[in-house]
Amino acid sequence: MTIRVQTDVEIMNEAAQVLQAHMTPSKLVRFWAAWQRGHGDYLQWRDELFADATVEQLYEEVAAYQDKPGNEQ
Repeated sequence: MTIRVQTDVEIMNEAAQVLQAHMTPSKLVRFWAAWQRGHGDYLQWRDELFADATVEQLYEEVAAYQDKPGNEQ
């Protein structure tokens, strides 16, 4: 039997997806800023996370999230 242990990056990406699904974008960014203060390279991580996204796509995702019931700010 082989056990595969996830890398730290994989775990962080999974956690980011969970947080993105349950928090408003503004709260999520504030959480990351407070949590990561002084650790890691946020800009590199951000660039990797959104590497294939356009501004229009990100806008559409934010707008769709805000249009869901219960996600008003």
